[in-house]
Amino acid sequence: MEHSQSTGAGLLLAGRYRLGECIGRGGMGKVWRAHDEVLHRVVAVKELTAGRFVAEADRLVLHARTQKEARAAARITHPGVVTVHDVLEHDSRPWIVMQYVDGPSLADAVKEAGAIEPREAARVGLHVLGALRAAHAAGVLHRDVKPGNVLLARDGRVLITDFGIAAIEGDSTITRTGEIVGSIDYLAPERVRGGDPGPASDLWSLGATLYTAVEGTSPFRRTSPISTMQAVVTEEPPHPEKAGPLAPVIVALLRKEPEHRPRADEAERMLLDAMEGRTPQAAQAYVPTQRVAREDLDPSGDGTGSVLDLVELSEEDGGAGTRDATGPTGASRASVPARTAQWPHPPQGPEPRPHHPAASPPTVVPPSAAPAPASASGRGRWRTAVLAALLAGLVAGGAVFATMHYAGDRNGNGDDGRTTASGAPSTQGAGNDVPAGWHRVDDPKGFSLLVPDGWKRQTEGDQVDYTPDNGNHRIRISIDRSPDFENPYMHALDLERVLEKRMDYARVKLDQVTYRDQVKSCQWEFTWTEKKNFPGPRRAIDLMYYEDDGTEYAIYMSSPTSSWQTTREQFDIVLQHWRAPGD
Repeated sequence: MEHSQSTGAGLLLAGRYRLGECIGRGGMGKVWRAHDEVLHRVVAVKELTAGRFVAEADRLVLHARTQKEARAAARITHPGVVTVHDVLEHDSRPWIVMQYVDGPSLADAVKEAGAIEPREAARVGLHVLGALRAAHAAGVLHRDVKPGNVLLARDGRVLITDFGIAAIEGDSTITRTGEIVGSIDYLAPERVRGGDPGPASDLWSLGATLYTAVEGTSPFRRTSPISTMQAVVTEEPPHPEKAGPLAPVIVALLRKEPEHRPRADEAERMLLDAMEGRTPQAAQAYVPTQRVAREDLDPSGDGTGSVLDLVELSEEDGGAGTRDATGPTGASRASVPARTAQWPHPPQGPEPRPHHPAASPPTVVPPSAAPAPASASGRGRWRTAVLAALLAGLVAGGAVFATMHYAGDRNGNGDDGRTTASGAPSTQGAGNDVPAGWHRVDDPKGFSLLVPDGWKRQTEGDQVDYTPDNGNHRIRISIDRSPDFENPYMHALDLERVLEKRMDYARVKLDQVTYRDQVKSCQWEFTWTEKKNFPGPRRAIDLMYYEDDGTEYAIYMSSPTSSWQTTREQFDIVLQHWRAPGD
């Protein structure tokens, strides 16, 4: 099975824009460095790759969104907003010509350095906030503020890009009813709950972006879209340990309710203080509090008592505000800022994904499924109830999550529960025990997998096979570090079109799935009749997924149809024990 990619390098658009190398990928496409042969300058060209694979009605939506992105950016006059030079159409798709920024995104900078120094992060935040204030003054909400959309020019400038899902006041909505778009771990809680966004929503996303900058990890990202949404709505982020004077600003911006967050002008003063190394005193008014009985601060009466052992969360007011109250025993209680000490908190939702997750079978998640974490505590039941109500409201309202489009069987074979693509209950976390008759191989290309005893390594181009019989039965691994498609499902559709023209191809199933907690995954199964090397009916299955760094991995097995049952069982073992480079 060949996994090839095409390239747009060298393509001339509108008779003037010559495409060079691909320099990034956005929510619906990719970005190319290009040369404007009329004005002799370097520009960035955004290609909407999704437009090649959607129905006509969806293509019209994409075109409208592109025009809207251009109009949104054009309404904002600010040096911190990437300028849109031109919008054109090529290959029945829209392309946006933009200002080229020589430098990485904030996401790339964090990935390379591990974290950004707090005062530098505050400087970046100050520039982004200035651009957002200009956008809000022009009646434009960005709605997708995240590290990948913050560009760091090598001359020190900071710019924000990708107004592709911006909302313009007075403009008609160019989304389907109830659709939520954007990166869910940077979406404000009110947006996840289905409420209308406002300027405060962009500020919350800025807070999450700054948290990622200084801590090196997203504060709310969990192992699945549903658990991530739950964390955004119901959980407080871990305290930003590395943020220094920026910490209270981040905490203030990440308040759950929009009215509890600072205004943009207040946040600007706080960021200025943090950039200059001062702790922003104004931010303390927005930091949630926890309440501790005065007598509990020193229960021994000799000055040796520890507050660490005697914390009481203020559930009745959600930790908001600073006030005194009287406890159940009549003792006077004083509010203490929640972040002035590292107090132990009760468990809140799923644990973050381990650094080296064990591979597990791919999981098809129907849109109506709402698995909630089991908990015996009152807090766990409350959290489960909140999530259930959230999802029930979204489903009842016909909401369609862009981040959940991978769920369900495209052929209408969806189940009502959480299942693997083969229909068996999902087993998460397995993968350490080697079955009898198998052994682990550490491949020279960096990945590791289990193969049946007696299977040997072969190569075909840049693809690696393991086979016992020169390819009649085979495991094939393909690695593409610069995939040409927005997601594996689109890649599979493109390959399917090729196979339909060349042989008696028949699709068995083609599902968007979740594998190794990666939403961008696809499982494809098909049959054909081989005429050359191993004549006769054959069947194959292919699992493709994108890792966090954008690399596409394809794990493929094929065999004669007569031995398919054994091959299918072997495929599940391969997936369960697969380790990508670095795992």
